Amino acid sequence: MKLEEALVAVWRQALEENANLVELDGRRFPVRRTARQRLRQVDFEFEQETLRGLEQNPTTRSRWAEMARTGTKVMQFLSGGRYLANVAGGEVTFYGKAAGAGPKKPPARPA
Repeated sequence: MKLEEALVAVWRQALEENANLVELDGRRFPVRRTARQRLRQVDFEFEQETLRGLEQNPTTRSRWAEMARTGTKVMQFLSGGRYLANVAGGEVTFYGKAAGAGPKKPPARPA
């Protein structure tokens, strides 16, 4: 399984299917809620690295939050406290070195 496939699988199970457990390569990881905002969060392992999927907070002022406010399911992924990628509506966007040429802009808003 590639990283992109793993991120989409976590996003789908946690946000689309509203699962309490995310299953990845035969292992199960609990979906929890953050204390303050009650956002869904899941810590999981991929290729011996611990990653965190965190539901996008729709009350912030980012374009990703704007997408979340309009109903798009958005999950940010972190590794070692740094943002690695996000999945919005099933599409993966990688940030920084993982993207190869720097951060990508979010998809354009529908008119």
